[in-house]
Amino acid sequence: MSGLVIIPTYNEKENVENICRAVFELPEGFHVLIIDDGSPDGTADIVKRMMQDEFSDRLFIIERPGKLGLGTAYLTGFKWAIEKKYDFIFEMDADFSHNPLDLRKLYAACNEEGADVAIGSRYVTGVNVVNWPIGRVLMSYFASKYVRIVTGMNIHDTTAGFKCYRREVLETIGLDTIKLKGYGFQIEMKYTAYKCGFTIKEVPIIFINRVLGVSKMSGGIFGEALFGVMGLRLRSLFKKYPQKQQKSN
Repeated sequence: MSGLVIIPTYNEKENVENICRAVFELPEGFHVLIIDDGSPDGTADIVKRMMQDEFSDRLFIIERPGKLGLGTAYLTGFKWAIEKKYDFIFEMDADFSHNPLDLRKLYAACNEEGADVAIGSRYVTGVNVVNWPIGRVLMSYFASKYVRIVTGMNIHDTTAGFKCYRREVLETIGLDTIKLKGYGFQIEMKYTAYKCGFTIKEVPIIFINRVLGVSKMSGGIFGEALFGVMGLRLRSLFKKYPQKQQKSN
């Protein structure tokens, strides 16, 4: 089994069927795992109908009892993917802010170009964000700049949530040691992979703000990222990170 796309959902009934179908239309044959946090709008019911009617071998769902956070949703999905032995594991939003066609570019970066982690980057070639208020664009852009300075990572989009990992990365970094949530989770995952010696490649994408449904973003998520990254950097001074295993010839 090659690639699994993990999509966390909460009240995404307008988007979930279309995003799954868009992924399944790609020639790579990706599977999809939905992590639904008790959506009261029936998101999970739509997924389960699709599983029963059409995609029993490619579409999967884990239902959780309530809103437990983006970070814990992905960690749950990562552990499931490791158990099922997927070689490449993706993070993607349900609302089409990430273009499903760009999954192919992330996959190629890892599968063909040697990256261990591929990031769908909004900022590696300028600012490629559509339909965001300018205040949010500036907050996101300068948050990434701040994280880059504090951590020393040579990554332009440190808060990006559109990514591909080789399974080895998720097996190595110690998922139970990841503590931050929201944007902080995205930063901590990148930083831990970086400290473990994995190769990280940014792939330029265009991020388009959602058309359907309601954004889950809040200022508190950014605040956690800004304050959490300083603690992350301080803890790293006293932490020994497991290292990427070099493959023998």
